[in-house]
Order: sequence, then C-alpha cells, then structure tokens
Amino acid sequence: MNGVRERVSSRAFTTTAVVIAVLWTTPTLGLLLSSFRPEEEIKSTGWWTVFGAPHLTLDNYGEVLSSGGNESGRLAEYVVNSLVITVPSVLFPLVLAFLAAYALAWIDFRGRDALVVGVLALQVVPLQMALVPLLKLFSQGWLFLPAWHATGAARFGQVWFAHTAFALPFAVFLLHNFLAGLPRDMIEAARVDGASHGTLLLRIVLPQSRPALAGFAVIQFVWVWNDLLVALTLSGGTAETAPMTVRLASLAGTYGTEWHRLTAGAFVAASVPLLVLVSLRRHLARGLLAGSVKG
Repeated sequence: MNGVRERVSSRAFTTTAVVIAVLWTTPTLGLLLSSFRPEEEIKSTGWWTVFGAPHLTLDNYGEVLSSGGNESGRLAEYVVNSLVITVPSVLFPLVLAFLAAYALAWIDFRGRDALVVGVLALQVVPLQMALVPLLKLFSQGWLFLPAWHATGAARFGQVWFAHTAFALPFAVFLLHNFLAGLPRDMIEAARVDGASHGTLLLRIVLPQSRPALAGFAVIQFVWVWNDLLVALTLSGGTAETAPMTVRLASLAGTYGTEWHRLTAGAFVAASVPLLVLVSLRRHLARGLLAGSVKG
C-alpha cells in the first residue's frame, strides 16, 4: 500500500497527470474562447489568436438565447424544456427506487432474493432497444394498456415514463446495496422502540442515505440532460416539448457553418450540469464510495 502511495505521489506521476489534464482540457478551452469571438474571426483565424489580439463579444450568447425572430437562436425555450424533462425524470425514479430499495433491504417477504436478482438482470436491457416497443405502447396500446395518443405538452409524460422505467433498475440496485449496509443494530434498536417502517424510512434511513441519493441524482441528471435519442423520438422534436439537445442538433445540421452560435450554444448546454456537479460534488464523491467503509 505504501509503495502504491509513493508512486502516485512521485514527480513523474504528477507530471504525467498534469500533461494529460492539459491535453484533455485544451479543446474545451478553445471551444470556450471561440464562443466569445466575433463570427468573422472564428471563420478566418484559429482560436489561439485570441491571446495576441483579443476581440471578445457576448453577441453570440445573445443570439443563441434570443427568443425573437432569429430562427438560429431561441435556445432559452429549449433549455426550459430540458429542465421540465430532466427534473421529474430524476425525482420519479429516485423516490420509487428509494422505497423499493428499503423494502428489498429491510422487509422480509417471499421472493425477495429473486426480485433482487431480477433487478440486477434488468440493467442489461438498453433503453435504445425499447424505443420501438415504447412507441407502439404510446400509439397503439399494449395488452390491457390503452394508447396514450399524447400531443403537445402531454408528450413530456412519455419521456418521463421512459427515463423513469429504465433508470429504476440501476437506482434500486445502487440504493439497495447502500441501505443493506446500514448498521443492523441501529435498525433493530429503532424497531424495539416501536418505530414503524414509515418512521424508519423517513427519520433514520433517509438521513443516512443522502450521499447515495445525491450520487444517483447527479448521474441521472447528467444522463437525461444530455440525452438526444429518447427526447427526439418521444417528445416529437417540436419547440413546445423538444429539449436543448434537439435544438443543438438542429443548429449543427442546418447552420453547420455558424460556429459562433454552435460554440455559444454548447456552453449554454454544458453550464447547467456543470453547476449541478459543482454544487453536489461532495455528496457525489461520498455516494460513489458508499458502502466501502461503514462506521
């Protein structure tokens, strides 16, 4: 263990890590600087020329976020759609998975182990393979389930359903592993004192589970926020319900030469998940390490 720690803290390892970090972030820096450069300079010179002759402007962001008649802008409307899609798609599986994980971890019932194995097995089914069956369910119905025939804002429900259904296996698995590792003495002591499952869930288990809940919430938020395929397929792709990723794809396809708008739009899109990651970074780290050490 000491040998590994010494190698990790060596000058060669530190130098290698710095070089990799610089190579990894240089394209992102170029994209950021390009988002503030005038259109003429972006099309005629490289982004690195900004260091010799800095000409920066906020017009690119103004055009992209504009809700006026500029058809290559209006990204603000799609950012709102992304929030409407992402926030419920995080909260729904989080609440349902937490309840299911508690039941699988601390309530004895027949078939519990089989359910745990089934949840684990469901993780191998990718959402992309289920898009056609989901579309058939929403448009034609399935077995005893009627067709949704959703139009307009009701299409948000289709996206929520898809993201919630396919996030549940991973969420239940992650939270079950964490909840099952909670000190049994603490749970048993509360039961002896007459605590019901509701009391255990809200007053004891929930405060202890915040790192795991925050870890899953960050992962799910970033996944749904950056999703294009599911949103484009199930939301309809219109300005009323399409998320920001759909608009960026449209900008890249229709206005592929207008790099000043594309670079600004990319950083507008990246700002929200970046804020979420920064604000919950400590909870995310604890959630990822949850279960490794118990005390």
